[in-house]
Amino acid sequence: MRYTLFLKYKDGLLLCARILLVILFLKFGLGKLTSFASTADYMASTDLPAPSLMTIIAVAVELGAGIAIAVGFYTRPLALLLAFYTLLAAVIGHPYWNMPATMQYDGMINFYKNFSIAGGLLLLIVAGPGRYSLDKR
Repeated sequence: MRYTLFLKYKDGLLLCARILLVILFLKFGLGKLTSFASTADYMASTDLPAPSLMTIIAVAVELGAGIAIAVGFYTRPLALLLAFYTLLAAVIGHPYWNMPATMQYDGMINFYKNFSIAGGLLLLIVAGPGRYSLDKR
């Protein structure tokens, strides 16, 4: 009974949640695209194979899935993909346990931020995109 107020605004809140969840991916995906060489260099520093290919994959996932989720297109499967990608990025890109002491705190924040974002994406999988989405058209 107390939460019926939220049901009235469910679809609008789901739209806001989708947009808020992907803002980070859109911003950093665009950054990776515009600084492709530096991103590939960073990927190489993490010992990932084929750093240029990994950069292309990162840009495609962050921008492609980010835009699609924002407009509500294939929301559930792309949210699952993005959740998995985010957890993988946490482990590969923010291994705070291997960082120098001066960098550990920032690395830890980014590591757990990624886990929290993955949790939000899992909630989106369960809740669905809402009425204001291409999935509902």
